[in-house]
Amino acid sequence: MALPVLYSLRNCPYAMRARLAIYASGQQVQLRDLVLSNKPTEMLNLSPKGTVPVLVTADNLVIDESLSIMQWAFSQTDPDDYLNKAAPNAITDMLAVIARFDNEFKGHLEQYRCAKRYHEPSLIKDRQQCERYLADLESRLCLHSYLMSDTPSLTDLALMPFIRQFARVERQWYLQSPYPKLRQWLNHYLQSRMFSKVMAQYPMWLDSKEDVVFGDSL
Repeated sequence: MALPVLYSLRNCPYAMRARLAIYASGQQVQLRDLVLSNKPTEMLNLSPKGTVPVLVTADNLVIDESLSIMQWAFSQTDPDDYLNKAAPNAITDMLAVIARFDNEFKGHLEQYRCAKRYHEPSLIKDRQQCERYLADLESRLCLHSYLMSDTPSLTDLALMPFIRQFARVERQWYLQSPYPKLRQWLNHYLQSRMFSKVMAQYPMWLDSKEDVVFGDSL
């Protein structure tokens, strides 16, 4: 059977979290890396909105939302129980935390990044808006090793790429910020084999037309 096809962009946090889930679930896909200034016609025909990631499953189902791709991956195989299936309301609770970051934190993060890039006077205020959400994560990590419990979950993989973005805006401030547990959590992922595999650089698909097999088979 043909592998699913994943259109991706290496440094896009949404594409990154899709790849994290695919890797963690033990799935394999044909990876097609691209740049958004040169979008493949094949991808645009499948998903006219033109954003990554886009997954085409083996039975030709098109999934073009990162969180939906993550849930698809773990619905296929979830050897490390990232969906925490035995816990009551686990998926509801995880999706609620992710939604808060996707719908609220992400906007503040973009303002913070722009303020740093363009030397705007709102930098500190924009950072403080982000910190309200970081303080919640720090509190969670004071209670257990990961964001939802003592084992990694969908929430950890979904939020990590965006916390990584935050950490890179004002690196020196971040390293001295009052979020030691969050730094430890992020470093755990950044130094992991999974992250090195997810962030490996591949030839652009439109240049080579070579499908790269991504992911670890179980």
